[in-house]
Amino acid sequence: MSALTITDLVKEYRSDNYTVRVLDELSFTAEEGELVVLLGPSGSGKTTLLSCLGGMLSPTAGSIRLRDTEVCELKGRSLDKYRMTEVGFVFQGFNLIPSLSARENVAMPLLVSKSCSKSEAYAKADELLERVGLSDRAKHRPSQLSGGQQQRVAVARGLVTDPFLLIADEPTANLDHVQAEAVVRLLRELRDAGRVIVVSTHDARLVPVADRVVQMAPVGEPVDELAREVEYSAGHVIFEQGDHADLVYVIEEGTVQIYRDALVGPTEQLAELGSGQYFGELGAMMGFPRSAAARAITDVRLTALGPHEFRQKFEGRS
Repeated sequence: MSALTITDLVKEYRSDNYTVRVLDELSFTAEEGELVVLLGPSGSGKTTLLSCLGGMLSPTAGSIRLRDTEVCELKGRSLDKYRMTEVGFVFQGFNLIPSLSARENVAMPLLVSKSCSKSEAYAKADELLERVGLSDRAKHRPSQLSGGQQQRVAVARGLVTDPFLLIADEPTANLDHVQAEAVVRLLRELRDAGRVIVVSTHDARLVPVADRVVQMAPVGEPVDELAREVEYSAGHVIFEQGDHADLVYVIEEGTVQIYRDALVGPTEQLAELGSGQYFGELGAMMGFPRSAAARAITDVRLTALGPHEFRQKFEGRS
């Protein structure tokens, strides 16, 4: 059995009168001592997945198993214990308490939980600050530390309960390349203790240091950039809401309806487009899933283009 097993994980949110599926039957495994990188653009569900792993969010469906624990079944005190003892958090914005020293920030989880004496908590904080190379900054407040130093303090705080799973949300996003390299080196070293480390990022430069990469956004086959004509009969659904977006469509003949299925009430009609107009461009260019569906109202003839060719032909067109 793998140390971490994610099976068919689904997380949906209700937004206005429609549902957004952020995680769509995601599955992967990780072993002890592995650094897992969640790679994807903003909005691809990386932070949502980390929140589910940390027991901060409940998934809509699916399973998260950490060693012998089914995380999705935990409630009440069992869930509190899991968050306190099994998982360590490292946040993108550091989330250090400004009025406290680095030493006090690192010790805080132990002091709040009262899981050990005050002296033991500070001794553990001192040990971890030395490990991340900041023992000489123990008495400094966050405002007296560089961004890279603050992030290393945050890593030390995430480790203070000796968790098996360490999760880090965009830990290098606010750092220059020198500071980012130091944090990545530290995360790699922490694997040696047998932990599972899961890091979210949109930065492909982290891929070479990962033991396992989980693509959070669909990676389709390269799109043929040559424009080609396609024809659909009246009533045909050209694409559904939530589908992977790789093409932009220009209407040569006929009429297309853009719509979104509502949670309550009738389908929401967003637009009715005719000859010379185009649709589907934002999802294709930004790598987002389709935010709405498209259906042929009449028989239609369309030109399908890849994002690059679309930009070349239609840049500046309203």
